[in-house]
Amino acid sequence: MAGFDERKNAAEGKFALDSEKEFKATARRNKMLGLWLAEQMGMSGADAEAYAREVIASDFEEPGDEDVYRKVKGDIDAKGLDISEHRLRRQMTELLEEARRQIATE
Repeated sequence: MAGFDERKNAAEGKFALDSEKEFKATARRNKMLGLWLAEQMGMSGADAEAYAREVIASDFEEPGDEDVYRKVKGDIDAKGLDISEHRLRRQMTELLEEARRQIATE
């Protein structure tokens, strides 16, 4: 029975660690997305950092990425930028992959 409990505890620990890494990767992706979009909008410095924080905060509205997508798509449309849904979603995917790589090497 002790062996079963050890395996159970190890699996729960791995799940918790994997969940924490994914949370960090998503937050990092959102920051990178915010900085990328800030650059597209002509922002830099403190303004770009503030916008990136807004993008990060937008992810706490609901599970998944749709809350982030809606926030940045609304900002893109408001600024009149020519960034398609496909390009934006692809950028989000690529930045998440980059964030996961960065987290894995830390």
